[in-house]
Amino acid sequence: MSVKNSFTIVGEFFPEVYPAFRSRKWARGEEDPLTTEMRLFSACLRWAYRRILKGFSRTEIKKHGQDLFGLNSRYVDDARLKAQGMIDAQKELLELEIETTEAKLRRARKKLGWAMEKRSRAEKNGLPKDELRTLDRTVPGRQARVSALEQKLNELKAHKENGTVPPAIFGGRKLWRNVCKGKATRDEWRAARKNRLYARGDRTKGGNPNLKITFDGHAFRMAVTISHLSEATGVDVLGRPIMRRAPRVLGRLWIPPKHRARLLGWLAEKRPYTAELIRGPDGRFRVHIALELDDQPAPDFSCGALAVDINPDGLGIASVSSCGLPEPWPKGFRIPHPKNLGKYDGEFQVILYPSGFLTIRVPELAYASGFRRRYLIGVLAKVVVDIAKALGKPVAMEALSFSQGRLDTEKAFNRMASQFPYAAIGMAILRRAFKEKVGPGRFRPSTRPPSAGSSTKRNTAFPFTVRRPWSSAGGPWVSGSASRAKYGTLCFG
Repeated sequence: MSVKNSFTIVGEFFPEVYPAFRSRKWARGEEDPLTTEMRLFSACLRWAYRRILKGFSRTEIKKHGQDLFGLNSRYVDDARLKAQGMIDAQKELLELEIETTEAKLRRARKKLGWAMEKRSRAEKNGLPKDELRTLDRTVPGRQARVSALEQKLNELKAHKENGTVPPAIFGGRKLWRNVCKGKATRDEWRAARKNRLYARGDRTKGGNPNLKITFDGHAFRMAVTISHLSEATGVDVLGRPIMRRAPRVLGRLWIPPKHRARLLGWLAEKRPYTAELIRGPDGRFRVHIALELDDQPAPDFSCGALAVDINPDGLGIASVSSCGLPEPWPKGFRIPHPKNLGKYDGEFQVILYPSGFLTIRVPELAYASGFRRRYLIGVLAKVVVDIAKALGKPVAMEALSFSQGRLDTEKAFNRMASQFPYAAIGMAILRRAFKEKVGPGRFRPSTRPPSAGSSTKRNTAFPFTVRRPWSSAGGPWVSGSASRAKYGTLCFG
């Protein structure tokens, strides 16, 4: 079994050389050819999205899209594929959204019943009018909440029955709401709807023909094809137009130093890459370059695993042998300590137990700002993967599923959930593990009573115990880890 993954590099494009002429047909005002191409592609994306929902075929979309927007066939097909991906993602999320809304509706009805019962008891007990007036305001509010959730659930179920998807808002739902409230301008909204250009890679073309990246010996360069400036010079034997070679916008491409060697090797091998050019509100052009990695083999647990439990203030880690038992740390083993942490006592706490347990606490993780929290999460991911590489073991993590049904209905749960970066930490560890070729695995949790003579913290750090010995049949039989005073098992065999 193999898993396909991609590695994304974010760089910045600095246009330097533009075509000397503009298109009278496609250009608007004083906009440059690159801006025109991005606007036409974004319009084609929205148009293709609607045509796919109406059942148009790929051939029809490609043929009419080139005539309507002046783009080449590859750009039009890329817009169609991107629109198809959006629709597929919405259909996958529709089932989850229905399940979440049903859970919220059940809880909202319970809270409505509690409010009505409390109002009835208060009236029987003869409470003051001020308290009764407060309860009178609570009941209609919760009735409105139930009514809104029922309406939303009916709409979602109708989409599921009809095979449709909820309407998409190109440019972002949040920005559109801000425009409606007067918190954002229409110019910002229009700019967000025409700010990108997407192109797939092609192995037969040696990379990406529309957004072509090269290296001139000193710096990376990128050439963006401006297809709407290409003109027909005749027709072939099949009646298809023969287009003149499209001009390009040339410029320097800045790549983070840590990714330059990887991208340079990728270009040398002439492997395909997908690129998306995005113009931000500040007018800068960011480039997202996706490199499709080789097949990632399934994790090999024959030598054990490094079990990781994610907590709100850090991690619990246990070194597990192939039998599922705790394995002591090697003699002289030292935990990699980040150099940038340790400005004050307790910023990065490492508690090492000789029996194979380890606790890493970063108290600031629970209340740090967004940028600071992302940095701390990245540091934790690097430490975990470095430990796994030093031990030669794959990383095993719990695959928890937090129900969204209580969100919006319980303040205490909302506060706890918003401060627990479980998904961010787990995703950071997975990304780092794939990048360093350390086979990660995520397993469903099961629980068991705590082991006698072992603290809760250490039990949380050691979520794996043996059920049966390793089997040569291959692949682990897993009943993963639980969290927060829950105790799971990982069994190999």
